Amino acid sequence: MFKPTVFAVIAATSIAAGPAYAGGHAPAAIHTMDVSSGQILTDAKGMSLYTFDKDANGVSNCNGGCAAKWPPLMAAADASGKKEYGVITRADGTKQWAYNGAPLYTWVGDSSVGDMTGDGVKGVWHIAKP
Repeated sequence: MFKPTVFAVIAATSIAAGPAYAGGHAPAAIHTMDVSSGQILTDAKGMSLYTFDKDANGVSNCNGGCAAKWPPLMAAADASGKKEYGVITRADGTKQWAYNGAPLYTWVGDSSVGDMTGDGVKGVWHIAKP
């Protein structure tokens, strides 16, 4: 009788203490954060993630100088996605994380966890939300 009880307690604790990944399918590179307006997507360091209106579904159009200001959320060469979290191949052959086909980026203007200063820049950059 002791073993099933211990197993049940361990299982319940593991489930309750799990990471706050959106939908439970996010890779370790992507997290969610609660903010006053709801939830947002962040990188593993807690920095806000953004989407770009000029990207096509599954295609990044932010390269060169754009990518210097809006660093892509890079994925390992062998990374693979699950459900709404996918991996796209950039023009230079590197891999980038995407959410529902939208490539994800950070913003050099954000300096602290929870900053969202890139939201609305030039009307084409938006905070990523699950």
